[in-house]
Amino acid sequence: MLPSFLHANDQIRIVSPSGSIHPEYIDGATKVFSDWGLKVTEGKHARSEYGRFAGTPEQRTADMQEALDDPNVKAVLCSRGGYGLSQIIDKLDFRNFSTSPKWVIGFSDITVLHNVITNLGIASIHGIMAKHLTELHPNGEPALRLRKILFGELQIYSVSHHAQNKFGKAEAKLIGGNLSVLMGLRGSRFDLDYSNAILFIEDIDEAPYKLDRMIQNLRFSGVLSQLSGLVVGQFSDCEEDPQMKQTILEIVTDAVRDYNYPVCFNFPSGHVDYNLPLLMGANVKLEVSGKGAELNFKSFF
Repeated sequence: MLPSFLHANDQIRIVSPSGSIHPEYIDGATKVFSDWGLKVTEGKHARSEYGRFAGTPEQRTADMQEALDDPNVKAVLCSRGGYGLSQIIDKLDFRNFSTSPKWVIGFSDITVLHNVITNLGIASIHGIMAKHLTELHPNGEPALRLRKILFGELQIYSVSHHAQNKFGKAEAKLIGGNLSVLMGLRGSRFDLDYSNAILFIEDIDEAPYKLDRMIQNLRFSGVLSQLSGLVVGQFSDCEEDPQMKQTILEIVTDAVRDYNYPVCFNFPSGHVDYNLPLLMGANVKLEVSGKGAELNFKSFF
C-alpha cells in the first residue's frame, strides 16, 4: 500500500527519533518544505539533546508516536539517523498508522522504521534527511525526486553498467536499508520476510571484515538464497583491507555466485550526497543487462 500523496498546504512533521541534530538543519529542511508549499511542524523534542540522542527515550517515543497518530500529519521526516530507534521501536504503537498510513522519510538508523512499516504492507521512503535538504541544491536530483515522489510522481532509475553486475529481471517488493541496522534486527519481531524480495543494502564506516561477517550471515542463514534480486548501494568510508584479499564488492559477488537473480552494484543510494530516494516496501521491477540497470517503481502503479 502506498500512503496518500501530498498536496499543497499538507502538513509534514519533522521528528528526531535517533541522534541529536544541529538546529540549523531543521531550519533548512523547514525552508525547503515550505518552498514546496507544505505546512511544516516539529516534534516537541526535535531539537533536544540527551548525550548522543535527540532527547530521552521517553521524549523521542512521545514525539514519534504523536507524529504517527496525528491525522493532520501527512508525512514525517526523520531529521537524521545516528542511533536510537532500537531503544524505542518496541514502545511505538502502529495501529493508527496502519489504518491511516502516511509517508515516513529517512535512511541509516531509520531502517528500523522501514522494517516495521514494510512488515505492515505499507511503503516508506529511504531518502535524504534534514542535513542534505539544507546543504544540497534544492533542485538537485535527490531533493527533486523526493519531492516528485511525495506529490505522486513515481520514479524510474537508470544506472550505468558495473562489471560485477549479474544480468536478469525481477519484479518484487523492495526491502532493506542500512546493512548494520538490518543485522541488529535479525531474529527479532522486526526482522524482514526476505522470501522472493529484492534486497537493497548500503553502509558507512564499517571495516571490511565486519561487512563480510554480515554478508556471510545472510548467506548461511538462507536469506540470500530466498531473494529475487539484490541492489547494492554505496558503502561509504569503508576502507579496503588488503588482508581480506577481497574488496567489499567481491565479497558480495562471491556470496551470491550460486544464485540466478539479477544483482545491481553501485546504485546511488546511501551515505552520499547523491542519495536517490527509494520506496521501501513497494513493488519494483529490476532489470540488469549489459547496458546497465533499471529500477522501475512506476510500472506497478
